[in-house]
Amino acid sequence: MRGLTLQALAESTKLSPSMLSLVERGRASPSIGTLIVVANALAITMSDLLQSEPEADESLVVRADEAKIVETAEHVVRRQLRSDRDHGITIAVNEYAPHTGSNEKPISHEGFEYGYILAGQLTVEVDSQEHHLSKGDLISYKSTRPHRIWNNGETVTKTLWFNLNRD
Repeated sequence: MRGLTLQALAESTKLSPSMLSLVERGRASPSIGTLIVVANALAITMSDLLQSEPEADESLVVRADEAKIVETAEHVVRRQLRSDRDHGITIAVNEYAPHTGSNEKPISHEGFEYGYILAGQLTVEVDSQEHHLSKGDLISYKSTRPHRIWNNGETVTKTLWFNLNRD
């Protein structure tokens, strides 16, 4: 829809054309970081890449079995509870298996993030500074700052994540 070639998208995302092709054909599972970088290059939200159908405009309640669930190749499970384009917010529960995370290297993209630790421990690197979080801790930062999310622990970490699509 954007009129980009695979090569042009690869150049703007700094991802290989072959990797993008595998993702496009459903032969590779991208990381959350990769999805964010691709969405940013396409001037859409990550939720736009994940949604197959438009959500009902007047849905007040999202039932547990209605959440869109995506598992990345790194075994991060993302349960997208709400993607509200009109208000610029996505709300998800993310579960990070031990020794997994959003992406290997820090990424940046448009928006603002709030992450609340529901269970376990998580390391969030922002601007090369590591922040070690435990149950009950909250972190917030501009998504334009290079960041990376990682579970260095031995148990699954569960988080509630709010992504604002504007600063």
